[in-house]
Amino acid sequence: MLLTFVIVYWLVSIAIGLYAALRVHNTKDYAVAGRSLPMYIVTATVFATWFGSETVLGIPATFLHEGLSGVVADPFGSSMCLILVGLFFAKPLYRLNLLTIGDYYRKRFGRTVEIITTVCIVISYLGWVAAQIKALGLVFNVLSDGSVSQETGMILGAGSVLIYTLFGGMWAVAITDFIQMIVIVIGLLYIGWEVSDQVGGVSVVVNHAIDAGKFNFLPEPTMSAVVPFMAAWLTMMLGSIPQQDVFQRVQSSANENIARNASVLGGSLYFLFAFVPMFLAYSATLIAPEIVKQYLETDSQMILPKLVLEKAPLFAQIMFFGALLSAIKSCASATLLAPSVTFSENLVRPLLLALRPQMTDKHFLRVMQAVVLVFTSVVTAIAINSKLSIYGLVENAYKVTLVAAFVPLALGVYWKRATTQGAISSMVLGLATWLTLEMTTPAFTEVWPPQFVGFLVCLVTMIVFSLLPQLIRPYHEIHGHPGPVGYHPASAPSQH
Repeated sequence: MLLTFVIVYWLVSIAIGLYAALRVHNTKDYAVAGRSLPMYIVTATVFATWFGSETVLGIPATFLHEGLSGVVADPFGSSMCLILVGLFFAKPLYRLNLLTIGDYYRKRFGRTVEIITTVCIVISYLGWVAAQIKALGLVFNVLSDGSVSQETGMILGAGSVLIYTLFGGMWAVAITDFIQMIVIVIGLLYIGWEVSDQVGGVSVVVNHAIDAGKFNFLPEPTMSAVVPFMAAWLTMMLGSIPQQDVFQRVQSSANENIARNASVLGGSLYFLFAFVPMFLAYSATLIAPEIVKQYLETDSQMILPKLVLEKAPLFAQIMFFGALLSAIKSCASATLLAPSVTFSENLVRPLLLALRPQMTDKHFLRVMQAVVLVFTSVVTAIAINSKLSIYGLVENAYKVTLVAAFVPLALGVYWKRATTQGAISSMVLGLATWLTLEMTTPAFTEVWPPQFVGFLVCLVTMIVFSLLPQLIRPYHEIHGHPGPVGYHPASAPSQH
């Protein structure tokens, strides 16, 4: 019965996504849904995109090991990312009417910066998408009682999500996200009510977790504890901002107020509901300590699915796995589409136009779809061969954008004197510092994580090189500055 439900739900989701594909007529429809989505759809797609496998499986597993301090990156950092986007970036970026986040970097700093940031952004998605595909394999393996291997499950899951993402683009992602958000919320609330009834109430679980020290959030007041804690928080909170999936939801909104409000509301809802899986996983220590003991040191991501399968009634199992599949699928479809669109628009299109100046928008739409297909194949191979946990894959995904993409975006929007020279120098030195520390000096990086040092180098370099005499594209020659309202390039002071 459970497997039958999963198959039926899966097929219905694919059918809805393919139906949404009927709205796709050009690249703008495919990439940003024609900039026409209402508030409730944008909020749903913001929430559902981020509420993925790491939220249902990875965060609870990490919480069981390390408590709240271990999940500072997600949900604390990730939810703050969405809120900060809404408060500070949604309106300025929406007004530009661009297709990708890479377009912003080109408009503000030029083609070189566009290429570097696009490559960094695409690379950052490899881990995030691989985590969703890895989770799909795990779900198929659990539901089939081992009959379907995790590797086969990854291939089946990736292929099925690819079908509607390939044809429907952002329209398919948005419509399916809305339905999947409803399933996630209802499913998790129901299974939470079912589990709390078994343990004697929410307060019993919370008090037990407090006594076990799981609610200790702040680190010890030492440099060796505070710096890694802040680095983990900043990696997700700031490194996730210059991402195409976030930019797509801003640009897909019908107006700039929806873009701002939906980001803030979606991020707030994500933060609240991320605690439900943590509550469920910790409840396992009271309901089924034998399950926790069996999987805690081997594969703690299995604790929650096994708890539901062995201790919950059939309807609760259906609700849980419906919510889990919704979470994974919504995140997977969005993270397949986002890097494929920015790779196509910012790297492939200029090359194709040089070769075929008469290429039509319809032809380029087919190119975007081909890139989605190739990207899906690549990340599926990474998921199959990766030994990292789901949480680890997601947490590591944003290091490259933290050290290279965030500072040029933030200072480009809000600092008039930011220059192309500063942007290129900061990105190159930030990346070089991060990669060098990743490969060397392990004693130093135990206290100072490489991505945190790279971020600081990027920030300082951006400021210093922007203020120095210009050797790369002088400041007053930059056109089309997309910064705060009221600022125009003509009003910028000359730096000669």
